[in-house]
Amino acid sequence: MLTFNIRGENIEVTDAIRDYVEKRISKLEKYFDNNVEAIAHINLKVYQNKTAKVEVTIPLPYLTLRAEETSPDLYASVDLVTDKLERQIRKYKTKVNRKSREKGYKNLDFSPDTDSEKPADSNELEVVRTKRVSLKPMDNEEAVLQMDMLGHDFFIYEDAETNGISIVYRRNDGRYGLIEADDQD
Repeated sequence: MLTFNIRGENIEVTDAIRDYVEKRISKLEKYFDNNVEAIAHINLKVYQNKTAKVEVTIPLPYLTLRAEETSPDLYASVDLVTDKLERQIRKYKTKVNRKSREKGYKNLDFSPDTDSEKPADSNELEVVRTKRVSLKPMDNEEAVLQMDMLGHDFFIYEDAETNGISIVYRRNDGRYGLIEADDQD
């Protein structure tokens, strides 16, 4: 069951907009397990050049769905982002979920739970954002898919075979790299 957190920047979120967004994003529920409770974080932005951007993030127990689209029409952006999320879910279900079931992974979790920002007022190296993640066991292929779904350039995870910490990243040439942490016991 999805609940919605809809925010508007430079736009008032009217009942008509809210109803349309909820109706379109709710169509994704058919892909979720019946017992899944999730919050769909939706950010609607309208820019001075009259374009509308829709950002949707849905953290689930087994993956985080994220998509954004910009177009001249807010409703078209909602449709495009819904289609993009649906493609992500189908890709995940067909490639990764099948492999996870075969290997017996259960209760896979990735969700950032803290996010703090400070104003940058000096030239010193300073951490301006902190995220905590629960690492889930997976293989390299699933980590690359998860990284692509999130739109990130790297992804940290627990290697299912070695139980060690690994990082996949997108190289400048478009291919992928892997960093495996040494066990320093």
